[in-house]
This record gives sequence, structure tokens and C-alpha cells, in this order.
Amino acid sequence: MHAKSYLFVPGNRPERFEKACSSGANAVILDLEDAVASDLKVDARQTVAAWLSTGGRAYVRINAADTVWYAEDIAELVKCSGLLGIVVPKAEDERALRAVAMALPEGAVLLPLIETAAAFDQLRAIASVPLVQRLLFGTIDFQVDTGIQGDGDELLYFRSQLTLVSRIAKIGAPVDGVTVSIDDGGLLRAETLRAKNLGFRGKLCIHPKQIPHVHAAFAPSAEEIDWAKRVLEAVNASGGSATALDGKMVDVPVISKARDILETAGISVI
Repeated sequence: MHAKSYLFVPGNRPERFEKACSSGANAVILDLEDAVASDLKVDARQTVAAWLSTGGRAYVRINAADTVWYAEDIAELVKCSGLLGIVVPKAEDERALRAVAMALPEGAVLLPLIETAAAFDQLRAIASVPLVQRLLFGTIDFQVDTGIQGDGDELLYFRSQLTLVSRIAKIGAPVDGVTVSIDDGGLLRAETLRAKNLGFRGKLCIHPKQIPHVHAAFAPSAEEIDWAKRVLEAVNASGGSATALDGKMVDVPVISKARDILETAGISVI
């Protein structure tokens, strides 16, 4: 299963790398872009590359394609044995992404950050690039780019597009953007549940405190697990015949949903 939580860590803070990996986050993204000042980017790249070449394992967000650091970021990182994948910010150009994919070492993947109107215009092409595992939604930069105010219903159409295109491309479910509040667990849980209900199965995080709330929101509820168990019990008891549960017909999509809930919860499915 793909990661539910991706924790950003500044690429110039190597003392945090191991802590991030033991924070409970499903995945760690070492950040060379927003978290690192311009005059520190080269040193940060060298620090990240050294860590990934001596046992560390993580994804890396490189600098955008229109910066002077982009090409060298890719050239250095693809040599690193611990590189799990490259997060490409402001991904818009299918051809540029294909070039990155061709340079990746075996086993590494691409995680394009969809952060601009131009990216949505090219969304299906981006999702079809080889080695693209999932699409990440950079909600804050997208709002800046489009002038949209608000992160709720204002972005409903765009979140739905990410879910739809990901399904058509047969890649992993999309990953939602960050919640900037670190200490408001209620807000974080509500925003993660909203993303879950829209078909997202992961969220970007900026602090280890956010991880438990994200995991709890993506986990099936006790009611969902109970329902799923009863569905499969009813199916098994029917011996393959048509059956119903709570007055509703149990058909193939219902069975698939029940199995998915239990698998997500880590419960064995017979």
C-alpha cells in the first residue's frame, strides 16, 4: 500500500533526517526547494546526497525546472543508492518529467507536485509519464497561482480532477496538500477526512505532530470495519448465492469495498 503520510524535512538540517524517519511517518521527503534559502541550496544538495549514499532512504523534493539548481539536483541525486523517488515541484511539462524518469535509478519513482493552472491543463499527460507513482496537490502554491481564496469547496473541482485522472491513469490515489496549522489536531483531522472522502489516500505533512492525526483520519472507523466484516460473513454464509445485508443487496462492488476496508485496516481477508 502507498504511504498515507509524507513528512517534509529541510534538506539543510541533517540532524533531523533520522528523527524524521523514526517519527512514524510512512515516507520522508528531504526538501531542497522551499525549506532551503538560495545561498544554502548547493550545500543542502551535497548534504542530502551524502546521507542517501551512506544508508539513508528518502524521497527528495528538488528545485523547480526554471531554477539554476534543477539539472544538478537531478544529476547528483540519481547517483544515490538510497533515493526512493524525486518530488518535482511545479510539474507542468510532460517531456521534462519523462527526462527525469529516464534518469532515475532502478526502483525510484516520480511524484509530481501539481501546483499551477498549467499543471491541471496537462494533468492527464503528467499522470501518464512512466514511473509516476502518485500526484501530489500543492494547494498553497496553487491558490497563489490562480488567485483562489480558500482551501475547502473552492478547491473541490481540482481535488476531484486529481482523483479522476489518477484512476484513469491507473496510478496510486492522490496526496493532499499540507495543513499549515501544527497544533490544531481537529482541523488537521477534518481536512484529512475531507481529502479521504474525495478519493485521496495520502497527505503532505510539515511536522511530526501531524502524523498521528493523519493516520487516524485515513484509517477505517470501527463502524466501517464492523460493516465490512458483516458483509464478508454474509457472503461466506450464502455459499455464493445472492444475499443482502441491512436490507441492501450485496453485489461485487460492495464486496470489493468491504475487502478494501479490511485490508486498509490490516485485517486478514479470506
